Amino acid sequence: MFMHSSLVAGLLASGMTVPVNAVAFADAEAGYHTLQQFYNQSIGLWIPSTGWWNSANCLTVIADLAAIDATVKAQSLSVFSNTFKKAQVYNLQMQKVVGAGYMPWTYYGHHWPNFPPGWHKPSPHRTNGFLNSYYDDEGWWALAWIAAYDVTGNRQYLSTAESIFEDMKAASGTTPCGGTAIWWDKDKTYVNAIANELFLDVAAHLANRGGSKSSYYLSWAKKQWAWFQSSGMINAQHTVNDGLNITTCKNNGGTVWSYNQGVILGGLTELSKATHDNSYITTAKQIADAAIANLTVNGILHDPCEPDCGADGSQFKGVFARNLQILQQASPETRYATFLSDNANSIWANDRIGQSELSLIWSGPYIQPANASTQSSALDAIVGALATS
Repeated sequence: MFMHSSLVAGLLASGMTVPVNAVAFADAEAGYHTLQQFYNQSIGLWIPSTGWWNSANCLTVIADLAAIDATVKAQSLSVFSNTFKKAQVYNLQMQKVVGAGYMPWTYYGHHWPNFPPGWHKPSPHRTNGFLNSYYDDEGWWALAWIAAYDVTGNRQYLSTAESIFEDMKAASGTTPCGGTAIWWDKDKTYVNAIANELFLDVAAHLANRGGSKSSYYLSWAKKQWAWFQSSGMINAQHTVNDGLNITTCKNNGGTVWSYNQGVILGGLTELSKATHDNSYITTAKQIADAAIANLTVNGILHDPCEPDCGADGSQFKGVFARNLQILQQASPETRYATFLSDNANSIWANDRIGQSELSLIWSGPYIQPANASTQSSALDAIVGALATS
């Protein structure tokens, strides 16, 4: 079994038990090949199997696997370059809404006429590179290109992430909720956790990769964390609610989704790396522990929307697993390694059909059909387990 030597040395030195995975690199590679069966080569996205922001997460999990698997790395280079070239000019037609239970729903032009009653078909428009009308979508693409940069060293990918950050930054301070807060959308309808966590996470990632501009990104990451920490979205149980009431700028009590517990872990871990301040790690572990306590059944992660999470909620759990992996690699804990291993093993044993088709409910049963969202999300947990075991 492959293990990161530096991580394992630290685990052994601390006396930490390293869990053994039932899943292997060959399984992850099989899962990757299944994911690529959903890839639309002509547009560089995993559409129509899944959506625009989900495709950014598909690219990210491929980069994370490529970082630990030379076989996938060799195959992934063409995926990165093709997506970079083709996805920017895809004629994206979409509308998003926050539905019941604070579940985001995205509707694309290729789903017409199956939009909700009263909705209008989006007008055709060309995307401006990886920018669109939603700041959270932009954040996902920025992180995807940072992950691709980490694997390839291609500065064009990093420059793209930096450009995306600038568009997100332009919204900072424009909400009624003060500080550096950004809107979820350019129509200014909602101030939520995910867009603001992604703003922090992108800034913190760039602070560790921005060269001469590192201090610039670090300053933004610090300011954004100071605002987020005081925003009230982190509740008394140390979990993160969905957003703020934009009239009162108070916690709206929205659903505790797994992805809102995840992105903040990555942002705080990157901020700790940039500052050498371990207090960020302490806070991240407090949130991680609360999320695991509140969102698991018998140690396996679930979201409240299951078994019907739509096209967006099916991505959430993988985001948590990916960011827990980032935290675990920076500051190992037996409980996190066990969590990632248990979830990966459960996916492979209970949430798989055929050789490697992975679905929504990680504890099982398998729900037809799998798609690029469920596949990439489950693969996040498997990659997380392999990277930290």
